[in-house]
Amino acid sequence: MGASNYSTRVALGVSVFSVLLFVIAFSTPYWLVTDGRLNNPRFTNLGLWEVCFKNFQDIHRFYDNRFNGCMWVFEEEYYIIHDFLLPGFYISVQIFATLCFVMCLITVPLTIAFLRTSRDDDRYMGLLLAIGSCQVVGSVFGFIAVVVFGAKGDSRDWMPGWQNNDMGWSFALGVVGAVLLLPAGVLYMVEARRERYKRLNEICNREVSEYGDDFYQQQAQVAAIPSQSYFAPEPSRPRRPQPGASTSVPVGGIQTDI
Repeated sequence: MGASNYSTRVALGVSVFSVLLFVIAFSTPYWLVTDGRLNNPRFTNLGLWEVCFKNFQDIHRFYDNRFNGCMWVFEEEYYIIHDFLLPGFYISVQIFATLCFVMCLITVPLTIAFLRTSRDDDRYMGLLLAIGSCQVVGSVFGFIAVVVFGAKGDSRDWMPGWQNNDMGWSFALGVVGAVLLLPAGVLYMVEARRERYKRLNEICNREVSEYGDDFYQQQAQVAAIPSQSYFAPEPSRPRRPQPGASTSVPVGGIQTDI
C-alpha cells in the first residue's frame, strides 16, 4: 500500500477532503444567495453554472420577458441578458474553477494507482510528485477563482438587490477546498523528496558495502599468498676449492679462488 507512513496518510486524508469539498462547491448553485430579508427578491441564488430568478426582467427594459426558476446560465432563453448575466469576472471565475476541478479529477486515478503501489516500486516517487503537483496547481487556480468571485460577486452593478446578497455555503466550501489543496499537495511533494533522498542513501550505502566486501576479499587473498621478499636475492659468493681438488682451470675459464 502506498500510504504506509504517517505523512502520506495525512496527505491522503487532506487531499480527499479538499477534493470532495471543491467538487461539491463546483456543482452546487449557492455561491451567491439572497439573505431572505426581501419579500419578493428578483434574484434568489447563483452558482457557477446555474442561476435562479423570480420574476426577473431585463434591467435595460429592452425586452418584456420575465424569468422565473433556475436554469443553466448558458441557456438559450438567457441570450437577451447575456451581457448582464455573464460579465468578464464571472467568466474568469468559471475558467479558473474549471481548471481546478480538472486538476482534482486528474488526482483521482493517480491516487488510486498510488494506493496500489508499493514503496519499492519505481513508480512510487513519480506518483507522489504527480499528485502533489496537480494539487498545488489546482489550489492556485481555485484560490484565484474564489478571490475574484469574493471581490466582485456581490457588487452593486451585477445581481439585483445587491444590498441583500451574501456569499453562500457553496462559495465557503470552494474556499476551504481550494486552500486545503495546497498543504495536501505540499505534503505529497515533501514525501517524494524524502523518498528520493532515502533511495539515494540506500544506493550509496550499497556501493560502500560492495566496495568494502571487495576490499576485504582482496586483502584475504593477499594474506593467503606466501610472503616473498621485494628485494633482489643476494648473489652467491664463489666457493673456495677443497684441499686436494683439481685446480686446473678450463680453457677460457676464469679462476675464481682467492
